[in-house]
Amino acid sequence: MTLPNCLRTLCLAGSVAFSAAIAPAQISVIGQLTDDRTVAPGSSYDGTITVRNETDVPQEVKVYQTDYFFSYDGTTVYGEPGEAVRSNANWVRYTPTFIRLQRSASSVVSYSVKVPDSASGKPLEGSYWSMLMIEGIVPGSPESSKPAPDRNQMGISQLIRYGVQIATHIAGTGKIEARFLDVRVQTEEDGTRLLVVDIQNIGDLWFRPTFSAEIFDASGASKGIFQGSQLRIYPGTSVQQRINLGKIARGTYTVMMILDAGGEDVVGAEYTLTL
Repeated sequence: MTLPNCLRTLCLAGSVAFSAAIAPAQISVIGQLTDDRTVAPGSSYDGTITVRNETDVPQEVKVYQTDYFFSYDGTTVYGEPGEAVRSNANWVRYTPTFIRLQRSASSVVSYSVKVPDSASGKPLEGSYWSMLMIEGIVPGSPESSKPAPDRNQMGISQLIRYGVQIATHIAGTGKIEARFLDVRVQTEEDGTRLLVVDIQNIGDLWFRPTFSAEIFDASGASKGIFQGSQLRIYPGTSVQQRINLGKIARGTYTVMMILDAGGEDVVGAEYTLTL
C-alpha cells in the first residue's frame, strides 16, 4: 500500500412538505446496511433485507437501485444504476419493488448477485458496489395507494430512506492504494482546533482503515496520539478525518499520521504544521 484517500452505513432522512397533518412513514431496516462478499468471477450469491413497520398504521415502501459515490468535501452522489465504472448494479436482481406493511409487520426483500466473468472484455479486479434503496412512501403522494389527506390542513411529512450497500470484491485481486489530498489545521467558531485530513482511495480495492496522528513538539516530545474514525473507502472515493486537537499550545509541530488497513497495508506520512 502506498500513501502519497464510506451508508458508512447509510440512513437518509429528508423532509418533504405536504398539505396534510399526517404521521411520517416510520419504517426500519433490520440488520446490517452493508453486504460485503468476496467471490470469484462467474459466481452467484443471494441476500435478504428485512423491512419493518414501526408504527400501528399501515405503511408503504418502494425498493429501487442507485449507484453510490462520496467525496471528502461532503458530496454524495446516488447516480443512475450501472453508470459508474465500478458499479455492480447490473449484476443485482431483487424483488419486490413495492411493499405494503400492515401495522408492526415485517417483510423481506430478496436479491441475487450474478458476477460476470469479465467487464467490458477485461478481467474483474478489486471492488464493485451499488445501493438498494428502501424508501417509505408518503401517504397521498403520487406513488401511494392511500388517498390524499384533508387539504385544509397543513403539515410536514418526513421521508425515511435507507441505503443498503451491495459490495462485491473479486477474490485474490485488487490493490489497496491511498493518498493524502490535504492536511491542515482548522479553527472553529468556538475556538476548537481541528486536524483535518482528506484521504482518497486511488487503488481498486475497498478498505476501512484505522487512522491516527501523533503530534511532536520542536524538542521531539510527543504531545499525544489522536485517533480518527474508521471510515469505509471505495476505489475513487474519498473521506475526511476531523480530529479535535484539544489544548495543545500554539506553535509548530511535526505530525506523524498512520493509515492502517490491516496486514502489511500500513503507511505513515509526516507533516509539519503550525497550530
